[in-house]
Amino acid sequence: MEDIFSQVRDGNSVYVRVWLDNVENDPNQGDDHRFSALHWASKEGRTGIVDMLLARGAKINSTNMGDDTSLHLAAAHGHDEIVMRLINSKADINAINEHGNTPLHYACFWNYEMVAQELVSHGARVTLCNKLGQTPLTKAKPLLAEKLRDRAQALGQDLTVIPYKTSNWGGTKTRSRDATLSRFAGIELKSIKLQGQINDSAAGTMYKALWQGTAVMAKMLKVRNCTSRITRDFALEYPRLRIFSHPNIHPVLACVNQSSPLKMVTLSEALPHGSLYRVLHEGSGMDFDHMQAVSFALDIGRGMSFLHSMDPLIPRFYLNSRNVMIDEEYTAKLNMADTRFSFQNKAKVFNPAWMAPEALQKKPEEANVRAADMWSYAILLWELSTREVPFAGQSPMEIGMKIVCEGLRITPPTGASAHMSKLIRICMNEDPGKRPRFDMILPILEKMRTA
Repeated sequence: MEDIFSQVRDGNSVYVRVWLDNVENDPNQGDDHRFSALHWASKEGRTGIVDMLLARGAKINSTNMGDDTSLHLAAAHGHDEIVMRLINSKADINAINEHGNTPLHYACFWNYEMVAQELVSHGARVTLCNKLGQTPLTKAKPLLAEKLRDRAQALGQDLTVIPYKTSNWGGTKTRSRDATLSRFAGIELKSIKLQGQINDSAAGTMYKALWQGTAVMAKMLKVRNCTSRITRDFALEYPRLRIFSHPNIHPVLACVNQSSPLKMVTLSEALPHGSLYRVLHEGSGMDFDHMQAVSFALDIGRGMSFLHSMDPLIPRFYLNSRNVMIDEEYTAKLNMADTRFSFQNKAKVFNPAWMAPEALQKKPEEANVRAADMWSYAILLWELSTREVPFAGQSPMEIGMKIVCEGLRITPPTGASAHMSKLIRICMNEDPGKRPRFDMILPILEKMRTA
């Protein structure tokens, strides 16, 4: 089969759709120059393919080796429909490339008036200088420059010239991934540079690390009495965690499966805000309002709906705020690296506060996993509404025992909307068979987000 990049350039949407349907294919991998599929689709004006890629988790602000984003390429080639799609998907409108040029610089240089007007209307700065001290207005023809200056002034822009800065206007850049990071392969431990411990749990120790120049999280699994069967099971179970094709799933990139000395490690991309638990309870510095909380809830619901659509289900992913990651675009993603392997702590429960009563009493294979996940989701909704840790101040053992034996439950969230409170109650129905499916509640959350 030909590579995905040539198929995108040629506009072969059928091929691209089939390629994306394989969950192990990474829409954020780059070619030799770090052009991602979204870069090429934006450059070539493949609007339908842009839509597919965005729906499957393509990173809107990833850069090639020249620090161009997809918006740079769409603007430079006058594809106004794609420009608007990228803007509406949170593209960094004032991103700068290695020359200091923004997308507006290119729209002005090539005299794409409609594109330039749209960029300015959505916040593109007309006085940002590139490395040569040129602003978009100095790159534009006189008539277009006059129109853009008037438009910017009407929108309240300060027309003072802004000198070139070496850092990106909108934040740090994210380079498209090397394609080798998206291929299944057992790697050697010596190829990973550990930089410091993030956290430690009964399942494994998480480290900050570098792998092939990419910032990653390296989780070293804790396994006692390792046997050849365990190493075989690890090799069999690991590939199912490489789910690249959904925007709300954070995949495992690679693994170490080393028998002498024993080391089992999973690698996943480091995300700037860490876990949702950290954002909510540990002072990550990220501030967000009620609508962002609903967006997080919708992201998590979409990710769970996707996992529940898989046949067979991925076992032993336990939904709670520690197992949800927040990326640089404030998107919530289910962290596949937090999935427990079949040989790990089979009889232990680590986070009972988020678990359904029946899941605490039954073996995993005997419980209705989908219904139990919906209960866990209700606890997350409560957590997002209150910004509190469920059953804080009690030990995990106390919490588990009280949920099962004493009917311990969260109290209705004060200050939450009536719609959110009702949704929490529905998702926490004591009868597992009466809890909704994730695909049933997504429309409700979408309405709440736009209300």
